[in-house]
Amino acid sequence: MQVRGLLLLLALILVAAAAEAGKNKKEKTKKDGSKCEDWRWGPCVPNSKDCGLGYREGTCKDESKKLKCKIPCNWKKKFGADCKYKFESWGGCSAQTGLKTRSGILKKALYNAQCEETVYVTKPCSSKIKSKSKAKKGKGKD
Repeated sequence: MQVRGLLLLLALILVAAAAEAGKNKKEKTKKDGSKCEDWRWGPCVPNSKDCGLGYREGTCKDESKKLKCKIPCNWKKKFGADCKYKFESWGGCSAQTGLKTRSGILKKALYNAQCEETVYVTKPCSSKIKSKSKAKKGKGKD
């Protein structure tokens, strides 16, 4: 009888410890303790030059925060680093302009960024002519 009581007490202690651990885990996810849910975030501002590590400022009612952010150095400046697009394949080369064109449809706008739904990009046509097949070594010559 005493063994059952001891096992029951041990089981209750384990359940209480697990519940307390679950509470601590939930509290850790809400680090700042802010109850505000309508945050307005500004653009990522790099610490130096126009790309790399930086910060973004956010405001909600009378609260403000700064978050670390990073702007990749190969980002499309026209669209902003917070607008993510799904691009189609490059089109053919225009003989008149010497440019290729493709369009992108907005996939995701991060931090409430104001993004265009569809964007168009161009790049110069390649001046190289790619050969379609190369002779393999040791084959074809007897």
